[in-house]
Amino acid sequence: MRRRAFIAGLGGVAAWPLGVRAQQASPVVGFIGLTSFDEWKRYVEAFLQGLGAAGYVVGRNVAMEYRWAEGHYDRLPAMAADLVAHKVDVIVPIAPPATLAVKAVTQRIPVVFFMGSDPVKLGLVASLNRPGGNITGVTALANAVGAKRLQLLREIVPQSAASGLLVNPTNQNAEPDIKDVQTAADSLRHTLVVVKATTDAEIDAAFESLKQQRAGGLIVNPDPFLLGRRERIAKLAERNRIATIFHTHEPVVAGGLISYGASFPDAHRQAGLYVARILKGEKPADLPVPLATKFETVINLKTARTLGLTIPQSLLATADDVIE
Repeated sequence: MRRRAFIAGLGGVAAWPLGVRAQQASPVVGFIGLTSFDEWKRYVEAFLQGLGAAGYVVGRNVAMEYRWAEGHYDRLPAMAADLVAHKVDVIVPIAPPATLAVKAVTQRIPVVFFMGSDPVKLGLVASLNRPGGNITGVTALANAVGAKRLQLLREIVPQSAASGLLVNPTNQNAEPDIKDVQTAADSLRHTLVVVKATTDAEIDAAFESLKQQRAGGLIVNPDPFLLGRRERIAKLAERNRIATIFHTHEPVVAGGLISYGASFPDAHRQAGLYVARILKGEKPADLPVPLATKFETVINLKTARTLGLTIPQSLLATADDVIE
């Protein structure tokens, strides 16, 4: 959780001696992730690419301090306070739980978040165009497309009696997303089964409930904990013959059926560019929060065949990636 590390280039991780922070004059960026480095490596690389494009290279003229919660959201307040105590120059929290933890401990250090939800609704910024205060960032609005994911599921399994929505109830997005997807289900006159999980055992129990209520499809809500359990979820879905839709491509590679959502690498690169602009003297209050413009659809045809499903040709034609 408190490993000090920097990434040399775009991949390697090396231990950072405790005395280095005091000896070097380069700015230091604190990065708080909800999962682990291995889990988030692809996105960290994209973030560093954004920094590099603006002239900041780790080990040359900028340093990184990483904190990884490994799925334990209760660690976030201490991790945020630790970065503040180390007087980092910018903090980059991933997702609302980490951003809210940082907001609670500093109104001075610039903050550049990445999240998939609306930072205005969460009270993090005054508006997208004029954030105000010390916080800005990039939002992929991954959580705002739950209705679209339900629509895609209905196209793939139109005969299903119900669809499920799996959420992590400790994530601040859970309740707003439940309401949004429920509204979409009501408009389609379709039954929505909401299941919640914060542990592996609760994920297992969620699938038992989905099976009992004859859910043929499942929306896995955007959440770092659930993303980290993608292989377990994919296997349980296959065993129970449930079609799954996620917000990003990794779960589809792991055996999920389909994903639809904003490009996380693209959004992380933008966050890296924003950090660079702040290091060069700009203020978070003056940097509008951009919305993701690049969305991706990934389909796993092998999983479709295993589930006995036929993916509509219209959907295949518009997919960004099809896994054979």
